[in-house]
Amino acid sequence: MGSKYIVIEGLEGAGKTSAREWVVETLRAQGIDNMVFTREPGGTPLAEKLRALTLDINATGDEIVTEKAEVLMFYAARIQLVETVIKPALARGAWVIGDRHDLSTQAYQGGGRGIDSRLLQTLRDAVLGDFAPDLTLYLDVTPEVGLARARARGALDRIEQESLDFFNRTRERYLELAAADPRIVKIDATQPLADVRRDICETIVRWVKEHR
Repeated sequence: MGSKYIVIEGLEGAGKTSAREWVVETLRAQGIDNMVFTREPGGTPLAEKLRALTLDINATGDEIVTEKAEVLMFYAARIQLVETVIKPALARGAWVIGDRHDLSTQAYQGGGRGIDSRLLQTLRDAVLGDFAPDLTLYLDVTPEVGLARARARGALDRIEQESLDFFNRTRERYLELAAADPRIVKIDATQPLADVRRDICETIVRWVKEHR
């Protein structure tokens, strides 16, 4: 079985870190050990600097990051990661497990910010072309539950401090996109952890068997 790119998506507090552990555990049980881990934005020196500019509330001082500047920085960080880390890893036979990818931009900037979907599609096509994850696990959680979990972790970043309406719009777009793409599997992340873990592990086992 060739290399694959699996992405874990969801709102703040959805449980992406735990989900990654379960994905890795399940893949190893299937005999897959050669894995590379990424996060977006970030994952390269340049992309980490862009991450700080977009997420650190104090990174730009009094200067407000505009919505279009934000989305362009996300795409700059993304393509740097894709071209210098993800594609080379896939080419040498590694599986890549990613914390967020383009679905985040479509949901957060398209749904939450309300940026025209045509602009986002144009950017996506120009920057990424036909490159896309082989499988995306979307961890679905209500903003109320997710933000409560995020606050319990500590200080919130610039986007995490957005309004509840922003996150409701983001979640709605996530759900729309997940329903329209068979490569995206929705996981109910409001369930008890044992049930979330079961659903993720079963999804990975089934998917690996289908693609061997």
